[in-house]
Amino acid sequence: MDVTRSLARQSLLVAAVAAVLDGAQMLLCGAFGVAPALAAVLTVATVAADLALAAPASTAAAVVVAQVVVKVSVAWFAHQYGITTRVLDVGYLVAGYQAGAWLSGLVSLGTVALLAGGSLAVNVMVPGAVTTTPVRLLALTVGAGVVPWLVGRYTAARGAYIAELEQRERLRQQEQRAALDRALADEREAIARDLHDVISHHVSAIGIHAGVARMALSRTDTEAASRSVTAVETSSRAAMVDLRRQLDLLHGRDDEGQRQPGLADIEDLVQRVRDAGLVVRVTVSGEPPVLPESLDVMLYRVVQELLTNALRHGGDPAELEIAYRAGRVEIRETNPLGAVVDSGEVHRGLDGIRRRVELFDGTVSYGVVSDGNRWEIQAFVPIGAA
Repeated sequence: MDVTRSLARQSLLVAAVAAVLDGAQMLLCGAFGVAPALAAVLTVATVAADLALAAPASTAAAVVVAQVVVKVSVAWFAHQYGITTRVLDVGYLVAGYQAGAWLSGLVSLGTVALLAGGSLAVNVMVPGAVTTTPVRLLALTVGAGVVPWLVGRYTAARGAYIAELEQRERLRQQEQRAALDRALADEREAIARDLHDVISHHVSAIGIHAGVARMALSRTDTEAASRSVTAVETSSRAAMVDLRRQLDLLHGRDDEGQRQPGLADIEDLVQRVRDAGLVVRVTVSGEPPVLPESLDVMLYRVVQELLTNALRHGGDPAELEIAYRAGRVEIRETNPLGAVVDSGEVHRGLDGIRRRVELFDGTVSYGVVSDGNRWEIQAFVPIGAA
């Protein structure tokens, strides 16, 4: 709205200046000394045609017609009464500019032809306005009738080009913001998955050990209670180590922290699950290749989530198979069905596994096996996708 009002004010100013200059020239050229009434009519017509320059863009063609009629009429008047003083044509030039800037198509071409014809007529009729040289006549005709129209066309095209560049820049910035938002959302999701894996694994173990300790104390079995409390302490410390590692990554201090866990740390992970009371049988086949760190960490987190789900929702024994094939890694875990709790957290864990694996172009399948007594989940991850 501020820009619109500013343009309207500038348009009024241009029209007012043109009207003052052209009207003043009519007063000073001597026309009122030879034919006052007709001079007054032409002066009013000149001022009115110039003030019409402030009208909306849709009237640009009509304003051109008015300017040409008034200009030719003034030239005829000067020719009839022998007035040799050249009358300024500020409004005529501005009208040509507006026609080039605001009009298009055949209407625009028609206005430039009209402007050129009017300029030619004026230069022919006004005494002393031109020499007998046709080139001089052509130059004056083009200068007053065509050049302002060309300048208007150029200015409009340049403005449209700049507007297009600005629009492209806005779209680019919007795309960058959208990409940044997506990246932030993906990063938050990845952080949530990591925290879910770390917290759920250690807290599950702590909860189980705490329950065992409580039951041992109720039976005055201090040795079993001591083992469980020790396991709680160990799991708590491990949880803090993992959380510190995650915080180091978030703060950009990966080099200062410890190495991220990978498949080489599976035995420690399995032992913690066994200490929590779940019987786990591990089978590894194939020659372990050198895995990219990101893929190695992802596979570790997948195994961690598989064993945590088996600990919380399954029964003994859990079978974990890790197979290194040509160009891929296969992970399979099965366990007897336990008291499965249909909660959002269980679904979140499985969804986290699927999202992790799909980031590396892998696939995940899970469900109850055909005998209806065991749960099975499999993950296939190509090594080259890392």
